[in-house]
Amino acid sequence: MRLIPQKWRRICASGLLGLVTLALHPMSLAQSYPSKPIKMIVPFPAGGTTDIVARIVAQRMSESMGQPVTVDNRGGAGGAIGADLMAKAAPDGYTILMHNLSFPLASVAQTLANRSPFNVDTDFAGVSIAVYVPFVWTASPSVPAKDLKELANLLRTNPALQYNYGSTGPGSTMHVLGEAFKKEGKVNITHIPFKGAAPLKQELLAGRLQVGGDQLSSSLAEIKAGTLKALATTASKRIAGLPDVPTVRELGFPNLELEGWNGVFAPAKTPKEIIDRLNKEVIAAVRHPDVVKRLNDLGAEGVGSTPAEQDAMLRRQMDQFRAIIREMRLE
Repeated sequence: MRLIPQKWRRICASGLLGLVTLALHPMSLAQSYPSKPIKMIVPFPAGGTTDIVARIVAQRMSESMGQPVTVDNRGGAGGAIGADLMAKAAPDGYTILMHNLSFPLASVAQTLANRSPFNVDTDFAGVSIAVYVPFVWTASPSVPAKDLKELANLLRTNPALQYNYGSTGPGSTMHVLGEAFKKEGKVNITHIPFKGAAPLKQELLAGRLQVGGDQLSSSLAEIKAGTLKALATTASKRIAGLPDVPTVRELGFPNLELEGWNGVFAPAKTPKEIIDRLNKEVIAAVRHPDVVKRLNDLGAEGVGSTPAEQDAMLRRQMDQFRAIIREMRLE
């Protein structure tokens, strides 16, 4: 019987120790997580729905996790700049992303234009759908149309009208819906991109922009005050807080129907144990009684989903609008 030389015994022992350490690493990482502040990237300027929801959720998560969860606004390119920063971050749970329904649409648009800085299929890990927030078409009060159908009729019968619609950037939700409206309504209206919902709303309120749209939370107060006009909601049913505002389906635009949401993502390859912890914390945050009340006041509904449910919704909305975006050549 040959004896294993002392040197090889040491090498084998060292290798075995390394394998054991590697196997235990995710567990130990999850047990110590979080040990420092967490950054939640919001890919839009402050003041919009995603920013508002992120700050509410981040505050509650900070209290629960024992470490600050701070919001970092990185607006631009319809949310792509902030998403790209998160995609390239270390997959350790200390950089996460709060995005909205423009995420799948902008991803498709930028991919089709061959300029996407990231791959939504490989660079992101879903954590949870945080909230549902309806998407609402809005207009300056000076626009002589009470809903989206009347707007289409106005533009068709007055082709000389030089109306503009604003969005939060190329490939964003309102950009896609605006171009779909042009096709469905057979109208002419020009796209004006902004860096976020807040500057878009300012132009609507000033009357320098005729039409826009965003998730309800960013314009609910102005709609109720009458300083902005709600033309339609893209939800599948009327909003309880705005019972007089029709849905796009009611107005004859079923292809514009789109459920609004905000969700949390992490970089791909983030350990499952950390994803599970973040998922647990997001769900606990949006279902906390104080948070539920604050969200309801904004016209939002706390959800909390599994990562798989979030990923499935993302793919579904990408498939829903891929053909439309390709046809419209949103570049």
